Amino acid sequence: MTLSVVRTCALDGVMPRRVDVEVHIGRGLPSMSIVGLPKSSVRESKDRVRAALDHLGFAIPQVRVTVNLAPADVPKHGGSFDLPIAIGLLVASGQLPARVLQDRVFLGELGLGGELRPARGVLPIALSLAASRLDLILPASNREEACLSVRTRVMSADSLAELHEKLLRGERAPRAVDQQRVSERAEGPDMSDVFGQSMARRAIEIAAAGEHSLLMCGPPGSGKSMLANRLPGLRPPLSESEAIETASIASVSNGGFRLGNWRQRPFRAPHHTASSVALIGGGSGPSPGEVSLAHNGVLFLDELVEFPRAVLDVLREPLESGYVTVSRAARQADFPARFQLIAAMNPCPCGHALDTERCRCRADDIRRYQSRLSGPLLDRIDMVITMQACAHDTIDPSVRPESSAVVRRRVQAAIKRRQDRERSVTGSSQPAHVLARLERSAVNSVQAAVTAFGLSRRARHRVIEVARTIADLDASETVSDVHVGEALAYRGSRVLSS
Repeated sequence: MTLSVVRTCALDGVMPRRVDVEVHIGRGLPSMSIVGLPKSSVRESKDRVRAALDHLGFAIPQVRVTVNLAPADVPKHGGSFDLPIAIGLLVASGQLPARVLQDRVFLGELGLGGELRPARGVLPIALSLAASRLDLILPASNREEACLSVRTRVMSADSLAELHEKLLRGERAPRAVDQQRVSERAEGPDMSDVFGQSMARRAIEIAAAGEHSLLMCGPPGSGKSMLANRLPGLRPPLSESEAIETASIASVSNGGFRLGNWRQRPFRAPHHTASSVALIGGGSGPSPGEVSLAHNGVLFLDELVEFPRAVLDVLREPLESGYVTVSRAARQADFPARFQLIAAMNPCPCGHALDTERCRCRADDIRRYQSRLSGPLLDRIDMVITMQACAHDTIDPSVRPESSAVVRRRVQAAIKRRQDRERSVTGSSQPAHVLARLERSAVNSVQAAVTAFGLSRRARHRVIEVARTIADLDASETVSDVHVGEALAYRGSRVLSS
């Protein structure tokens, strides 16, 4: 046999695409060429494959070998094509029977000694094969990740030599079983460590219950980062479908997926020197950015105004749509990006604008500093609070604040009320203020606020959504003017002008 065709997969964002690795052995001087839009990491496969086969004692055909990656118009990148190329070469040269290719998908990178190294994007590929009759053949280090797709048949090996023996014996991949997974909630920072800041604690609780975006403005040391780091511990663990979505994104990223993070909400905190590509995603791949890696979790931007304004403005679309489309000249990829934005900033360059005795910034400096945030971005932030530094003599260390467990119970009860209400109105075309069940006094309060503060239509809806969350925390079926008043306070208390 001089031609073999091996199934494998390439990734288009988080979506797998079938790729056929065609290996042809023909007449000509000894050489190996790879065609089909391979990137440099794929073109280097021929050297890794040759070295691995030679080290393991397999015969290397001393003729011309052509490897075609079809379809030819899809760019290929990464080392995961090493294993299918090696298997195709062994079949085409008669060192493996053609039957080993039947109903199998091969994936993995080869070391020069023949060991199999992990590949990226294994989980979405395994999920795409769950409903098929195909076996997934991959490195042993990827097995746990692939087995998260419990209906997929998975066979793994540590080396090409071990896999060669399994294929010759005719072994078939067993269906993955629902393996014992890690604890759904890891121990993290607790709300009981946060003394004072009653308004900020209340805002964090509301943000956790309604998945609202929040901007905290206050002097250094007032507890902004401390509160942000405790927000993930107030929300319930990821559901099975959410965990699969989040793990799939991590799987295709440069950092990869860690089983220890299963069902834990992601918390991403990029440095303020991050570029717009780092936030949104991109590259020749392209790869997901921070907004996608924070999918179903929290994106925390500390020192918000230190980010370049152009970088912050790229957040406007995903905050509304919940996904990102990364377009490049050769291809386009879609990534989910439904994240909760939590941000922190100082009110002025020195950080003490709220303390007239300590602040030495001029009014123009403060306006210029705060103007780094665009109005459209601020309009998309549900809540903005101003924090003051707590004086040490006002804190009683003998009075322990509420723990995260206590706050979490209230948050989960509010989330359940919201979910029950949403299920009861599924498919409803009624306007937002009707679905929120606003009392007449609450409607009047909202209309008065629109007139007094010039709220945009988007801001009006966000006030109603925050008020609805506050009502859920109070176990109220309807939204009263008291709930609306508190929601407006989280917009009216801002020191920034939107």
